[in-house]
Amino acid sequence: MPPATTGRGDPAHERTGRRESADERADRRWGDLLQEVRVAQTGSQILFGFLLSVVFMPRFAELGDFDRGLYVVTVVLGALATGALTAPVSYHRLFAGHRLKPELVDAAARLVVIGLVQLALTIGAALLLLLRVATGSAAAAWIAGAVTAWFAACWLLLPVLQLRRHHDDRPRGRPLD
Repeated sequence: MPPATTGRGDPAHERTGRRESADERADRRWGDLLQEVRVAQTGSQILFGFLLSVVFMPRFAELGDFDRGLYVVTVVLGALATGALTAPVSYHRLFAGHRLKPELVDAAARLVVIGLVQLALTIGAALLLLLRVATGSAAAAWIAGAVTAWFAACWLLLPVLQLRRHHDDRPRGRPLD
């Protein structure tokens, strides 16, 4: 089957604003997603590996019940984030050869968003644990909360505001991607 034409007046061009077939668009989006996820995957794997080693350090035995519980929650969040951020690899292997690239990209993109939320929560929880152990200060919760809010602002709020501003400025009927 020949690729869809992508000249002006072509429905594919009108939908995307680009001169690419549906398959080309899926390939481009997949490449973009892989570049984005490489950064998050690496960070989550390093953080998770560090978290796994903490339990074997001598000072871990001195932690109180709350801090041990916080550690368990942090490790579980780290495992979940790592799983979600590496899931596109298994999706790609399972979907390969089935001509489902657009579906693969959509599913993988959703998993990456979930993984990023879990990664932000892992970082916030790890920071809380670290600050509680290092300082013993009640301010640790406020600082960790502020850092987690910063992640929410940088990773969610600012992009959503930018999308809204772009959406309000663009001509009607033209998609965002």
